[in-house]
Amino acid sequence: MTAFDDELVALDARFNWLTETAHVPGVAWGVVRDGVLVHERGLGTARADEDRRPDADTVFRIASMTKSFTASTVLLLRDEGRLRLDDPVGDHVPELRDWRSPVADAGPITIRQLLAMSAGLATDDPWGDRQQGLPLDAFAALLAAGPTFAWPPGTAFEYSNLGYGILGRVITNAAGAEYREVVRDRLLRPLGMHSTAYLASGLPEARLAHGHVFRDGVHTPEGLDAPTDQYGALASMGGVFSTVRDLSRWVAGFLDAFPARSDPEGPDAPGAHPLRRASRREMQQVQRAIPPEVRAHAPDQAPGVFAGGYGFGLMVILDPDLGTIIGHAGGYPGFGSYMTWHPASGLGVIGLGNLRYAPVRPVVADALMGLVRADVAPRRRVRAVPAMATLVADAERLVLGWDDALADRILAMNMDLDAPRAWRAAEVAQAVASVGGPFRPEPSRDAAPSSPAERTWWLRGQRGWLRLTILITPEAAPRVQTLDVAAVLDPSSALVASAAPTLAAPSPRLGAMTLGLPTAGDGVTTATWDVAGERGKATLRITLDATTGAATAVLEVAARVADGEGW
Repeated sequence: MTAFDDELVALDARFNWLTETAHVPGVAWGVVRDGVLVHERGLGTARADEDRRPDADTVFRIASMTKSFTASTVLLLRDEGRLRLDDPVGDHVPELRDWRSPVADAGPITIRQLLAMSAGLATDDPWGDRQQGLPLDAFAALLAAGPTFAWPPGTAFEYSNLGYGILGRVITNAAGAEYREVVRDRLLRPLGMHSTAYLASGLPEARLAHGHVFRDGVHTPEGLDAPTDQYGALASMGGVFSTVRDLSRWVAGFLDAFPARSDPEGPDAPGAHPLRRASRREMQQVQRAIPPEVRAHAPDQAPGVFAGGYGFGLMVILDPDLGTIIGHAGGYPGFGSYMTWHPASGLGVIGLGNLRYAPVRPVVADALMGLVRADVAPRRRVRAVPAMATLVADAERLVLGWDDALADRILAMNMDLDAPRAWRAAEVAQAVASVGGPFRPEPSRDAAPSSPAERTWWLRGQRGWLRLTILITPEAAPRVQTLDVAAVLDPSSALVASAAPTLAAPSPRLGAMTLGLPTAGDGVTTATWDVAGERGKATLRITLDATTGAATAVLEVAARVADGEGW
């Protein structure tokens, strides 16, 4: 089997574990790759009192995953000029015109703040889940009474279902039609999501999963006719019914927004999407940061770090190993769901369950991380600016044989101001001479660039390596504004021997360690190496006292920064 097949087997096993340990009656899940649903399965039953295994076409409530549909519709209306994101929301929802911020120096709530969960409204789970079917006149009265603020608007993240309920009214008033009709006509139908709706009555009854609560060892249905299941004022925060198959199209639409490109858009373009690619990318950017969190972990393990924030209707996770991960969970009486994807690889995973707040999120998240780590789909990397290849070649020629005419042509005006030309040329020549030619490329050592305007690469010489880094200017015809040349000489046998004791015993944090390639040092008194551990990477720096020969070793866990992505 391939690595991809192995990960799919592991994914299926995770969901089997979920149904057995979390008492979820039924689950359905799928994997998206290159815009296509390539794997889908189901376990258990769609209804606890029947033998009805869910599949990719079984309809579940997806709860707060609905927010991505609401945010997409707001941006679609923005793109049409019907509203602006920085409009005071009271300009579109009359009941909010008399709202006053909790402090005098804060401005009015804007549409952008509602989209990004930064309007300052007090969080409202699980109260908001029970407001799903609130009649519109009752919602108008609730808004007219004014809210309770947790924060001054625009200062902090705080999750708000009420805020997305308000956005539903913004859509209705800006589009001139009821919210659910706008989403249906402008998004769902054009995308072929025919099993996605806000009303169960419009969907085949035989394909509907029933929601359940597990209490006292028994699964009790949370019927579709319960008041919270009706369409109402807060449907825009959590009212959608959908399937794994339909949601695979939804996820594929967000993945298709990457990379930015000049391909045709619009209704006549191949694979047309109602919302512009740029707007779909905008939704997947951090609009409001969430305070970072170091997850609980065993003392000998690397801490898991959560950083990121809320985009527009989507969560953005910035992982130091995997890069950017997008998604949104849904929790509701009777149901739990999660969709998540990795833009750099084009992989996505969707999971739906029919238990109250079914804990599918960790299973789906682990599945996506497993697929990405297994490298089953090539990750899209940073694309260098068009001039980079030429400037790299010219900079390398300049380093290996300094020529002022070439320097005049490729170096930016700041270079001679930052350091005298003669001094720079002498420093470069000294580094080249210390390593000694001839030189050959070492592409296996080249670091992934963090920016299209930056590049670091290595050349192997007789006695070590040259590490070259350039940063180019933002001019129409770019030039080199930074040129760093470092000589890294082969460590002496004494330095290598001095490294051995540090690596002899497994590290409590890293496990068994292996010495890698040197990254710095003069080869005689100092050397720094990459170190590969069983549970992470490190750097080891050895310094030899010139008089006594005594060695000082410094082992540090390496910084973890995700590779740049081809956005």
